[in-house]
Amino acid sequence: MIQTARPIPEMKPKKYYLSLRHQYLPKRIKLVIVAESPPISGLYFYDANGRTSESLFAELMRQLRFCPPAKKDGLIEFKERGWVLVDATYRPVNGPISRADCNRIIEQDYELLRDDLKSLISDHSTPLVLIKKNVCRLLGPKLVDDGFTVLNRGRDVYFPSNGWQKKFREQFGRILEDVGL
Repeated sequence: MIQTARPIPEMKPKKYYLSLRHQYLPKRIKLVIVAESPPISGLYFYDANGRTSESLFAELMRQLRFCPPAKKDGLIEFKERGWVLVDATYRPVNGPISRADCNRIIEQDYELLRDDLKSLISDHSTPLVLIKKNVCRLLGPKLVDDGFTVLNRGRDVYFPSNGWQKKFREQFGRILEDVGL
């Protein structure tokens, strides 16, 4: 049996993702979560038309101890808690590219991330948690050098999919617990 590859969705511009995020920006940001990129699947954390079972969304709702009936309800709760999610790059890098190319893109887009963070939080004491091993290792030191408060402190947080959900819960939860969030 020959498997056919699923078509890769058209890459959306960064402003598309930011417009979705903008609808759910808290008035006062208490926590910034930095993930890798929007997924190549076309699913996106801030797309209210998505499913509550999407891996990152479901695990962050679990961290909030909130079980939304619909994704929009979860996004509203996320906003009300003062949490915001940003991506290290808005070019989907979880697709058919090498890990080295993925990391190169993330590093190339660091200044865009830094500027995005500065536009969201004027106070560098607002805490950041980095998600995904490569994001933690590539960006943690740079963000600290630029004066941001990175709660990971050199600790990795694995992305919550493909069986890593339990490890994500432990890692992310421990970081929040350490700072009383």
